[in-house]
Amino acid sequence: MRVVNSTLYRKFTSSTNNTHANLIKSFNKISSGKAYEAAAENPLAHYRGKKIDDQFQESLSKSTLLKDVQNRIYQQESGAYDIQVTLANAKNQVQRAQTGTTDDTARQTLRDDLLQKMHTVVNDLNVQYEDFYVYGGNDISTCPFSLSADGKTLTYSHTFPGDENATKISLTLTENTDGTWSFKEDAASMSGTDAQGNAMSFNQIKEKLLSAMSEQGRMNLGYGSIHDQPTLVDTFTGGLNVLTGLSSDAVKAGAGDPAKDPNGKSVIDYLNESPIALIGQAVHAIDSYTAKVNANTATDADAKMRHDVLAQTITRMTVTEHTVSTVYSDLGNKYKLMDDLQTKLKKNQDSLQEQYNNVLGADPYEAIMDMFNNQYAYNAALQVGSNLMNTSLFDFMR
Repeated sequence: MRVVNSTLYRKFTSSTNNTHANLIKSFNKISSGKAYEAAAENPLAHYRGKKIDDQFQESLSKSTLLKDVQNRIYQQESGAYDIQVTLANAKNQVQRAQTGTTDDTARQTLRDDLLQKMHTVVNDLNVQYEDFYVYGGNDISTCPFSLSADGKTLTYSHTFPGDENATKISLTLTENTDGTWSFKEDAASMSGTDAQGNAMSFNQIKEKLLSAMSEQGRMNLGYGSIHDQPTLVDTFTGGLNVLTGLSSDAVKAGAGDPAKDPNGKSVIDYLNESPIALIGQAVHAIDSYTAKVNANTATDADAKMRHDVLAQTITRMTVTEHTVSTVYSDLGNKYKLMDDLQTKLKKNQDSLQEQYNNVLGADPYEAIMDMFNNQYAYNAALQVGSNLMNTSLFDFMR
C-alpha cells in the first residue's frame, strides 16, 4: 500500500471545508444575532420564536396603523377647536351688532364678517388628511359640505355604503314670524335626492341624516377586544356629529328621532342649534333689518325684533359653544388614548424583542469567541495545507 499526496489532499480538503463552514456559521450568528440557522437545530426554540415573532409583527402593524389614525384624529380635533373659536368670535360680533349701531357701514361690516365665519366653519368641516375627508364618516372621498354664497343653503353630500353616487341634502334657512331664522321641514327649506337621483320625502331626508351620523369606524388598535366591538376605539367623527354634538352611539340609541330622543327633538332641531344655523340667523336678521332701513320702512318694532333675535342668538350660541367644546374634548381624549396606546405598543415590542432574544438570540460574547476560535482553526488548517503541497516520488510511480 502506498500513501500519495492526492489522498492527503482529499482528507485535508474535507477537514478544511468543515472548518471554513464553522467559521461562516459563526460569522452569520454574529451578523444575524440568531443562535440557530435552521429549525432542525432546535425545533422547540424555533416554534416559540415563531410565535413571538408573529406577536411582534402584529404589534408593529398596529403601531404603524395607529400613527395614521392618530394623525387623522388630530385633524378632527383641530377642526373642532377651530369651529369653537370661530363660534366664540362670532358671538362677540353678534353682541356688537345687538348692542346696536345705527351706522349702515358698520352694520354691513359686521354682517359680512359673520357670513365669512359661516364659510370658515364649512371649510373646517371639509378638512382633509392626505387624500380623504376626516369628517366624511364612512365616505372619505366626497366633499361633505357646501354653503351658498349668501349663507342660506347648506348642502350635505354623502355616498352611503353600496351606493355608486352621492346622496345630496339641502337645508335652507327661512324666516319665521318672530324674526328668527331656522331650517324647517317644508319644501322651501328642505330638499334632497338619493343616489339614484330620485327626490326624497322629509322623513327619508331625516333618516339619511341620522344614518350618516350613526356611521362608525371601530378599529382594533390594541385597545378593547375584537370580540366586543363597542370596546374598540371609534375613529370616525362625521361633520353632522360635530354640528349637532350627537355622537354616533347617541344616534344609534335614538337621539335625533323624536320618538326615541330623550328631549323629544328631531335631527333638524339639533341642526338649528348648530354653529352654522346660529351664525346664519344673525346674518339674515341683520340683512332683513337693513333691507327695511334702506327701504325707509323700518320701525321701532323692527329694531326691537332685531335686538331680541340677536339677544336670543347670543344665548343659544353660548349653549352651542359648550356643545362644540364637548366634541373637541372627546376628540382630545381619543387622541390622548392613541398616544397612550402608542406607548403601550412600543413597550410591548421591546418586551417581545427581549423574549425573542432569550429564546433564539445568540449570546454575543459566546458568538464572538466561537468566531475567533474557528478563525484560528481555519488559519492553522491553511498553514498545515501549505506544508502538504510538496510532491512525493510515489506520485510519479505507475
